[in-house]
Amino acid sequence: MATVQTQAMRGRLPSWVSPSFLIGGAVVLFWLFATLFPHWLSGFSPLDLAGRRLQPPSPDHLLGTDALGRDVFARTVHGARQSLPIAVVVVISAVLIGTAAGAIAGYKGGFVGAAIMRLVDITLSFPAILLAMAVAASLGPGLGNAAIAMVVVWWPIYARLVRAQVLEVREREHVEAAVAAGAGDFRILTKHILPLCWTPILISATMDLGQVILLGASLSFIGLGARPPTPEWGAMISDGTVYFYNWWIAFGPGMAILTIVLGFNFIGDGLRDYFDPRSSK
Repeated sequence: MATVQTQAMRGRLPSWVSPSFLIGGAVVLFWLFATLFPHWLSGFSPLDLAGRRLQPPSPDHLLGTDALGRDVFARTVHGARQSLPIAVVVVISAVLIGTAAGAIAGYKGGFVGAAIMRLVDITLSFPAILLAMAVAASLGPGLGNAAIAMVVVWWPIYARLVRAQVLEVREREHVEAAVAAGAGDFRILTKHILPLCWTPILISATMDLGQVILLGASLSFIGLGARPPTPEWGAMISDGTVYFYNWWIAFGPGMAILTIVLGFNFIGDGLRDYFDPRSSK
């Protein structure tokens, strides 16, 4: 039996080592390293004068300098310290809130479940960027308020996902056996239902990390996120629009957003292919 299981696992391992998964993992690891040790990648401070203003890319300044003479590469690297932690906090918060709401709506049903899902439907009826803008504008500019706005946008996605999973799992025989044995609702949810629902949540959360970074950059771009002089990718791109012909100002943060979003998407695709091999056929 153990041999059969080992061979089955080996047959599924190639999805982990697929080129897209490796590329995505390498990109995410690079930006994780940049988040933890930005000074190892750039010797310049993201806030201090590093050279002449609007200096084009050169060996001394790989991505040139901005309108205040700050090194663009240093600001891009340090920008990861703003975007990645915020994205992780937003996704974890959205998963926790959405899982709780979706589990209650799917398991209990009735008036409570209907009320939760109507709130979910109302929230999802608004375009994500417009709802995030409205919440962030009402709270005021700042990364913390932008994070709250993004949680408001994202938790209904997980609530709907978890509800669908709970509705399917609760009809299985082991759940009916637990009910017949007199187990409480909380124990049934936490021990017999939710452990079977985590795979799609993990895949969705992995892909959503990149989308949250993109939404956070969008809020900063329009002035509802990071405040100057914080090195944040969306705010840097906004600064670059003022100096259109000095393309390097927006090029660095733009490529950072592009690579990190693709990296998380590639990892999510690899996880989906691993946990559900039929999806790759």
